[in-house]
Amino acid sequence: MLRIDDHNRAEAGFTYVYPVLSRRAGGVSVGVNLNPNSACNWACLYCQVDNLQRGGPPPIDLQQLTTELDSLLATIQAGNGSGAAAGAALVDIAFSGNGESTAAAEFPAAVQAVCALMQRRALQVPLRLITNGSFLHRPGVQAGIRQIAAQGGEVWFKLDRGSSEEIAEVNSIAWPLERAVANLERCAGLAPTWVQSCWFRLDGVLPQDDSVAAYCAALKPLADKLQGVHLYGLARPSRQAAAPRLSALTAAELDAIAAVVRKETGLKVVVSP
Repeated sequence: MLRIDDHNRAEAGFTYVYPVLSRRAGGVSVGVNLNPNSACNWACLYCQVDNLQRGGPPPIDLQQLTTELDSLLATIQAGNGSGAAAGAALVDIAFSGNGESTAAAEFPAAVQAVCALMQRRALQVPLRLITNGSFLHRPGVQAGIRQIAAQGGEVWFKLDRGSSEEIAEVNSIAWPLERAVANLERCAGLAPTWVQSCWFRLDGVLPQDDSVAAYCAALKPLADKLQGVHLYGLARPSRQAAAPRLSALTAAELDAIAAVVRKETGLKVVVSP
C-alpha cells in the first residue's frame, strides 16, 4: 500500500522506476530514478534518501528503464497493483529519484525515451522534472527540458532559501544565490517552472522573518516568468545525520509563510504541510 509518508523506491521491485503517493502531485506519481546508486551533488538536511552519498549517477541502461516503465504503467493502467491499492489515479511521471536526475549523461535520451512511451500509451498526464537546477548550463539538460515542455510537462526547481549562506546550510552546497536565480530564470525560459521549497524548524527555531524576506526578494524579479511556488513541509523523516535537528512546521505556520510570499511576490503559492 502506498503512503504519503513513505516513498519506498523498492515498492515495485524495479531499478529505475517506482510508484509513490504524492501529496504535491495529488495522487499516484511514477518516479524515474536516474540515481539508483543514491548519489547526489547536494546533501539537503531534509533528504529522505537512505545511504545518500556525494557523487553522480552510474551509466543508465535506457532499454531496462523503458522496459520497467512500460511494465509499471501497464499495471497501473490496468487498475492493478500499487495504484489501485492506493485508491488514487496516476497523476504524473516525474524524473525524481535518489539524486539529481540532470547529472546523468543520459538525461536527454531518457527524456526522449519516456516521451516516446507516453505517446505510444496515449498518456494524458504531465511529465515533470524535479531538480536542484545545478546542471542547467549543460546543452543536453536544456534540450531535455525543452522536450519535457513539448510533452506538455513542467519543471519543479528547488530553491529552499534566499541567501547563499542559508542555501549552504540547508542544502550543504556552496551555491551562490545569484547562480541559483540565474539558472532558475534560464529554466523558466525552457519550460513552465515552479519553485519548490522545503521549510521546517531547525534546532527548534522557526524560519525567521528576514529569511522569508530574503526568499521573497530572490523570487520577486522572476515573478512574471514563474508558474508559482510549492511550499512544503516534512511529511517524511530525514534520513540524514541532521535529522534530529529538524522538526515539522504546523499547517498554520506554513500558511503564514505562504501568505508573506504571495503578498511580496504576487506569485501563486501552493502549500503541502
